Amino acid sequence: MELIQQNPDISAYLTADEAVDHGHPVVRETSDRLWAEHPDAYSYAKAAFEFVRDAIPHSHDSGDLRVTWRASDVLEQGTGICYAKSHAYAALLRARGIPAALCYQRLADDDGSDPVIHGLVALKLPGEEKWARQDPRGNVPPGVDAQFSVEEERLAWAVRPDSGEVDYPVLHAEPHPVVLAVLQAAPDRPYLWRTLPTEL
Repeated sequence: MELIQQNPDISAYLTADEAVDHGHPVVRETSDRLWAEHPDAYSYAKAAFEFVRDAIPHSHDSGDLRVTWRASDVLEQGTGICYAKSHAYAALLRARGIPAALCYQRLADDDGSDPVIHGLVALKLPGEEKWARQDPRGNVPPGVDAQFSVEEERLAWAVRPDSGEVDYPVLHAEPHPVVLAVLQAAPDRPYLWRTLPTEL
């Protein structure tokens, strides 16, 4: 699948916004700590991915009722769903000058029912011509094995077109407005679960 930059200016994928707030002290402190142990772009991007994937539980998996959407809140509170964790990973990448985009999949049950939008991150490492998608959601349930990879995608789920699933090719410089609105409107995760977007 060919990924499409929403904005042709690569600097758009380095900027801070309301959700990807990489100027926030919590994001900077986390970035500094990771960079001290992994002081090159590739190893840092991998370490940041594994930190967000493993050290910040997906709120559905952990039973946490809180809803986060700012990267700084995800890192500070240690919780978030896929969109929020993607915001956190994108912020950690941008904090070190690594272009990061938000991108999405439409997933569904085997029979195509219960569709839902799933959030991912794409990054562009120095010297690489192509963007590489990553899935920091967390490797739960059993059998999910998302790994950091720039050569071959290792996402949590590969889409199944026969079930109505979709890989959206657009690389967004900011969170999709539909996704952000749903997150901001939810007072808790059970409410959020009832209002998750089903298409973009």
